[in-house]
Amino acid sequence: MAQDQQPIDAKIDQVNQRLKAAQLGLQVERRGQKLSLRGILPPRRESDRLRPHQQRLGLNLPATPAGLKLAEQEAKIIAAQLIQNVFDWRNYETIGGKRLNQMDLAEKLKAFEAHFLGRRSSSPGPQNVKAAASALTTWRTAYAPYLRKLELTAQSRTQLSLPEAIYATVRATTENSRSRQACCTALSALAEFLNLELPKDLKTLWGTYGPGQAESRNLPTDEQILDTLEQIPNPAWRFVYAIMATYGLRNHEVFFCDYASLVAGEPSIKVLDSTKAGSHEVWPFYPEWVEQFDLRQICLPPVETDLSRTTLQRIGQQVTIQFKRYNLPFSPYNLRHAWAVRTIHFGLSDSVAARMMGHSVAVHTRTYHQWLTRRDQQQAVETALQRSTLTAPGRAVAL
Repeated sequence: MAQDQQPIDAKIDQVNQRLKAAQLGLQVERRGQKLSLRGILPPRRESDRLRPHQQRLGLNLPATPAGLKLAEQEAKIIAAQLIQNVFDWRNYETIGGKRLNQMDLAEKLKAFEAHFLGRRSSSPGPQNVKAAASALTTWRTAYAPYLRKLELTAQSRTQLSLPEAIYATVRATTENSRSRQACCTALSALAEFLNLELPKDLKTLWGTYGPGQAESRNLPTDEQILDTLEQIPNPAWRFVYAIMATYGLRNHEVFFCDYASLVAGEPSIKVLDSTKAGSHEVWPFYPEWVEQFDLRQICLPPVETDLSRTTLQRIGQQVTIQFKRYNLPFSPYNLRHAWAVRTIHFGLSDSVAARMMGHSVAVHTRTYHQWLTRRDQQQAVETALQRSTLTAPGRAVAL
């Protein structure tokens, strides 16, 4: 033991004797030039343990008489929290040597981002790569924009506390909108991470927006889909368009399919597990489009699909950008929506169609049945009458 550490170690022993006499269940330890506490503590947030067990809690205090005095005070505070069953690791975890309550807002937001993305395992394997890519997409589209708004609000209105800035950011979004709901979700998650108790639950500010209020669409007819295909000069992007129209794929799913069965002469294709909705099999509607569009000859454009270097969102955006470059009159997703409505005309059950689209039956019926236009209804009626073998009951009518 270094000679200059002997006095502080003796003082630590004295503190621990007082803590033991008070039956606080904690003791101070010196680890190099820093002090920490040790005792029976609840499991950490990310731990698989279910019961309290012996753990060390870093205090980030120097091994000096002044630091030791603060460590003894912390021990008493934590012991009281344990007795009252209100101890929370979020108040004591350090990131970059700082506790959350010692950070400014910018540092807190960076710590939240690291926590959000770090929850997904970075170990190799398709499932983990998919989870990481999905998390990054969610962060960039659903969290980062609203956290940036919060930061701007706090910077422009410095008199506001953090909870007040959060409420101001939410109220700056449009009432009863999807953006209001997404803002509440993102800022609620931030508050939970910071262990910040908000006086009013942000869910009460969501409003009346719900998935059932999805915007109606004027979907292209099958004839328009065929005509538009002729506007695409590049064979690879013609294939992307045609496969989406025939199988109702999401933009990015085109690049994550097993086409082996299709090449071998079967009608179906398999969407891989690395996609947004996971693995599912899809059949063509119309089946004859497989031959008409020569879809057994797989011809994909050179798009980066390594999810350790890109995201599903970026891949999908490249499809949208290409559609705009060719001045196509509708978005790629309208091909998927038209496929969904087409399956209704064919009489395919909602449960089967939903499974092939990779979402729930509730989402399927709520979204697509409301898009049936009068044209669609007329077509469905005519199709049903053509399939039916029923005849109207005869009755003599007086003339």
